[in-house]
This record gives sequence, C-alpha cells and structure tokens, in this order.
Amino acid sequence: MIQQITVFLENKEGRLSAMCQVLADANIDMKALTIAETTDYGLIRIVADKPQEALEALKAADYRAICTDVLAVSLADKPGTLAALLAFLDSMDVNIEYGYCFSHDNVAIDVLKVKDPAATAVKLAAAGFTTIKQADLA
Repeated sequence: MIQQITVFLENKEGRLSAMCQVLADANIDMKALTIAETTDYGLIRIVADKPQEALEALKAADYRAICTDVLAVSLADKPGTLAALLAFLDSMDVNIEYGYCFSHDNVAIDVLKVKDPAATAVKLAAAGFTTIKQADLA
C-alpha cells in the first residue's frame, strides 16, 4: 500500500506548472502523475517519494489536496500480467474505483483505488502477487 496525493486544480494555463514547481521546491520526487480533467478543473493524482511532505507543501501553497491510501502492485512488464491481477481481484469481489500504472525499476507498477487496500494487499500477497510499500519508492 502506498499513499497518493490528489490535487484539485483549476483548469487554467500555468496552474499545473506552478503546482509542479511547488513540489520541486520541496524536493519531492514524483514517481507518477495522472490528470483527469473537466471544463473547470483537473484532478491530479501523484505518487511521490514523500507524500506527507508533498501534501504539506501543496497545502502551504494554498492548493486543495488530500492524501489517499491506494494499492500498488508490482508486475512483470509483459502481456497478460495485468489481466491475471484483475481476474484475481474479480474472483475476490474487489471493486476497482480507478487505476493507472507506471514503470519503476524495470517493472510495471499498477496503482488501484480499492475500498480496503490493506486487506486486499494481504490477499494479493497470499496469492503470490508483490505489493509495493511507500518505502519501496524512496
């Protein structure tokens, strides 16, 4: 399980750049960033090496941000591994609210928002899947 920062960002020119500069100034290493947008705002999700420090820096700069526990699973970067993970989660009746992936140390990391990431991580480990902890991203 890892922590993800979600930032609610006004959809205006320069806002994303300014937000990233706040994190750069705080010496935060972003491992992944994803953007979902609407007409008026963007929903920025960030996986970082120091999520609590990132959250503090963003709030100090008047950004609306929250920290959420999410599941992160390390998979071989080859066809079929994500399908196998999702089939297992389906068999356990785990609903996925959203997800995205990134590469870290030559493996695919799948980030999934599920209802109970800690309990799901235990089930995944018992089935032989490798989950990522926050310290693994440092």
